[in-house]
Amino acid sequence: MQEIDFFGPYNRATQRDYVQRVTAFNKADCAHVAKQWGQAYWDGPRHHGYGGYYYDGRWRPLAEQIATHYALKAGDNVLDIGCGKAFLLYELSQAVPGLNVCGVDLSHYGLEHAQESIKPFLHLANATELPFEDATFDFVLSVNVLHNLHNYDLMTALKEVQRVSRDQQYVCVESYRTEQEKANLLYWQLTCESFYTPDEWRWFYDLAGYQGDYGFIFFE
Repeated sequence: MQEIDFFGPYNRATQRDYVQRVTAFNKADCAHVAKQWGQAYWDGPRHHGYGGYYYDGRWRPLAEQIATHYALKAGDNVLDIGCGKAFLLYELSQAVPGLNVCGVDLSHYGLEHAQESIKPFLHLANATELPFEDATFDFVLSVNVLHNLHNYDLMTALKEVQRVSRDQQYVCVESYRTEQEKANLLYWQLTCESFYTPDEWRWFYDLAGYQGDYGFIFFE
């Protein structure tokens, strides 16, 4: 198990007005809309979620980095838990021809608006109850998803990650190291239920028996 910062550079490249997020809009209403995981969350106004999440190829270098780090090859089975529109999963399939990809998400809208070539490999499912046999996948990843679970469901989901994986796993979640990062996270988030420092996340990983790699997103 090791900490790997695959996603930090992408997160830091985004400009955010944290204070405006809680002064210009009714944050509670926005969070309620976002947690429907529908059109408003993915492609509606920014204060309801992504503000338009469209394929533009930006994830290809990241997919190649992940594929290289985990030595993914044709014939390997890869699962993305909380894949959304599955853009990263699509890029992995392009970076490693012959890779067997699979994604799960609880958003009907997200799955319906994935790349056409990847749709046959996507499933509507919850991270707490994955519809797969033990040790099905060579590599399991989950990016910016598990912090959306309450702690009791988080434990179940982490155990599910470990259960369906043969070998390698990677989980990335939102976290904070300072009071400023904590405030920024609370201002910006719409769907988080688990707010923990890196040490607390590592405690959860140990408690759940999660043995894979991990990373964090910080709102600096």
